[in-house]
Amino acid sequence: MSIIDETRGLLGNEAPSHSKRLSHYLHDEVATRGGDLLLLICYVITGLLDSSAVFVWGSFVSMQTGNTVYFGLGLVGTDDDRWIKSGVSICGFCLGSIFFAAFHRTFSPRKRWVLCASFFLQLCCVTIAAVVVTVYRPARDTPLGWLVLVPIALVAFQSSGQAVTSRVLNFNGLTSVVLTSIYCDLFSNPALLSTGVFGHVEEMRRVGAVISLLLGVVLGGLWSHSSMGIMGALWTAVFLKALVLTAWLGWKKVDENHDE
Repeated sequence: MSIIDETRGLLGNEAPSHSKRLSHYLHDEVATRGGDLLLLICYVITGLLDSSAVFVWGSFVSMQTGNTVYFGLGLVGTDDDRWIKSGVSICGFCLGSIFFAAFHRTFSPRKRWVLCASFFLQLCCVTIAAVVVTVYRPARDTPLGWLVLVPIALVAFQSSGQAVTSRVLNFNGLTSVVLTSIYCDLFSNPALLSTGVFGHVEEMRRVGAVISLLLGVVLGGLWSHSSMGIMGALWTAVFLKALVLTAWLGWKKVDENHDE
């Protein structure tokens, strides 16, 4: 063996570097199995933010059906500015849908780093909104301005990322922003009355979505009626977003020998 070969062995040049291992890890395609649990956490976030936003700002930041009704009523005349807030929320959500969908299409949709980057951006949006609310403490009667419209736009923008993720993971029924279709699918299923939801994975997901959103609404209502107000709801959402982001960092990759 030559001196060069001995040196190469001692230095460990043949072994992959830590940076390469990290790069390979981040480029792994994550398994979709169990991803519905993370989407249920997103339902909690939706309920948390929407209930507190409606109480303080008078508009939704995730569920855009209600905002469309408010916006339409504003077009025919109204005494308040709720329709403007709703319009901003709709625009933020639509722009977010364009952005997050394009982001996942441009890069491999289920790569670990792509999902982590998506939720990191969502986390940043909620964090900025929480900082604005914490520093300036806008009240329910705060005049329409950037202190209200910027947080609404940011939170609506990030909420679309959750909906896009449901498509990426092929859990199209768990958009995290809609319950009407879930109620319809749940109660129109003839198996509901005969065998119940237990043993039926899809039905259990639907029930979980309803319970998760309701839990978030209750938490948001509690924050809204406290001295913390929407600030508490936003910081709780920050914590939950960070929890989902951390989960994606450690999520199991796709097993090539088994189904996802």
